[in-house]
Amino acid sequence: MAKLTAEARKELPKRDFALSGGRYPIEDASHARNALARVSQHGTPEEKAKVRAEVSRKYPGIGQKGKSMKKKIKWAKGDQKEGEKKPTDGEKPSGLKKRMERLYGGRK
Repeated sequence: MAKLTAEARKELPKRDFALSGGRYPIEDASHARNALARVSQHGTPEEKAKVRAEVSRKYPGIGQKGKSMKKKIKWAKGDQKEGEKKPTDGEKPSGLKKRMERLYGGRK
């Protein structure tokens, strides 16, 4: 993320901020990602909604779950194959169990 000095911030047009009053600059993709992160930490629910809307308007795709997130979610659910029994509570899916055995050598 490029350093945004006070002088440069003052010269930015109003459309480069997600909220009025010069809050959450979104003049480039890096600052837009940072605005999303900061508002999720410190913003009210209304501010979060406004910042998300402005970022998605200006930079479609930023803040959206991509393919990499879907892969992570799929991996977390396990590699259950067709016909394989569904694991019960406390029991790991067989694919996940095998990976954990390889990673940790049978330790829990």
